[in-house]
Amino acid sequence: MSAVRRQLGDEYRAVGPARGAARGERQRFVDKNGRCNVQHGNLGGESSRYLSDLFTTLVDLKWRWNLLIFLLTYTVAWLVMASMWWGIAYLRGDLHRAHDDTYSPCVANVYNFPSAFLFFIETEATIGYGHRYITERCPEGIVLFLFQSLLGSIVDAFLIGCMFIKMSQPKKRAETLMFSRAAVVSQRDGKLCLMFRVGNLRNSHMVSAQIRCKLIKSRQTPEGEFLPLDQCELDVGFGTGADQLFLVSPLTICHEINSKSPFFCLSQRSLRSEQFEIVVILEGIVETTGMTCQARTSYTEDEVLWGHRFLPVMSLEDGFFRVDYSQFHATFEVPTPPYSAKEQEENLSLSSPLNTPVDNNKTRREQLCSLDCVDIAGEKNKLPFKLQKISSRKEDLPRRALRTSSSNTEKTCSTGDLLKIQEISPISDGADSDDRMQLKALKINAEALTQSTGDLELQKNPPSMCALEMKLEDNFPAKLRKMNSDRLS
Repeated sequence: MSAVRRQLGDEYRAVGPARGAARGERQRFVDKNGRCNVQHGNLGGESSRYLSDLFTTLVDLKWRWNLLIFLLTYTVAWLVMASMWWGIAYLRGDLHRAHDDTYSPCVANVYNFPSAFLFFIETEATIGYGHRYITERCPEGIVLFLFQSLLGSIVDAFLIGCMFIKMSQPKKRAETLMFSRAAVVSQRDGKLCLMFRVGNLRNSHMVSAQIRCKLIKSRQTPEGEFLPLDQCELDVGFGTGADQLFLVSPLTICHEINSKSPFFCLSQRSLRSEQFEIVVILEGIVETTGMTCQARTSYTEDEVLWGHRFLPVMSLEDGFFRVDYSQFHATFEVPTPPYSAKEQEENLSLSSPLNTPVDNNKTRREQLCSLDCVDIAGEKNKLPFKLQKISSRKEDLPRRALRTSSSNTEKTCSTGDLLKIQEISPISDGADSDDRMQLKALKINAEALTQSTGDLELQKNPPSMCALEMKLEDNFPAKLRKMNSDRLS
């Protein structure tokens, strides 16, 4: 722990799981120990369904009721069967002639009810002391003996099987699966995440361990329907396989808060006024018994700590890794923006001009024109001052041409087309060779911009292009018109 403190420096400060200004504890949907606070009432005639599945009903009962049913069932069965043996002896008159050596009773040495009860116990438990036994001159006793054997086997199988299933239930295995008392919200890999910790206290592993999270929160639909305790799935790595756990040491489960998360608009301030519950379900197969075990817990909004991180619990010893469970629930504060993930994305998009959203009303052609203008302005700034002045004159000509051209020509002309028109009038103003080379580079860049939707449409309508050239020629200076006519001739 001292190494951790030296590494974290001033940012380290271990705190407890409880919040300072915690509100009064409210009713939970799932307790911290995993028990669901739901009771079923007003079943009416549906209560008979429990008797149709009597075995499961007995297994689901509490231990005190199971033990009471177990004792009452055997006691009643023994008393009833002992009474039947006593009734046979009474009806045959064996009780009055029990000490007559010449008389052959149905059951030897049965004089009263206690002796009949002892005979039943000896027969049921297959003790066979040899003093009391059934004779062959009692057919009703033989039938009762067969019935007693069958009934005893059914009662033993039912009750003993019920007790065995209840004792072997993996519910107690969940007692050795730990969850952190609080969940934390902090940044991991540059993303805002909700995290909590799970651990296994036993050396035996949980085979095929899988974890799931549910958000329990009441909401109202746009149609006005109120949904109490609506359940929403929280992604803890289902798509990437991170929900499949190798639980040999404590693990920190992470839920990334993104646009698909229900916590996308959750901030540190709104967390204080929210009311929700996060239910965590950990399932796996017990390695020793092969039975499926499920452990549950929950976190309310008061148990979510903003700007915290779990303290490391793993350390390397001589030849093995040691887990310090005394720090399992401990957290420390880390710098975390108090804004929601949505607000952080909006601030990031506003700070970067490349991420500025484009207006949906703008057409594709207008977006291309804006990009062309940006590229042309960048190239223009690289030219000498003399060429920049000539280019500025030429930029006024396309604007006047666009205003005077027909509607069809307006639809087909783009920035790339206008730049192509500019190539009609060469520039010869006595500039030196360096200026001409830079102007030639400008023309090459302009030609790269001519592949646009307007070029394709102009190829289909050459008369419109000719008309545009004639109108542009009227606006050229006299010197340029003469040069253009010489070039065309």
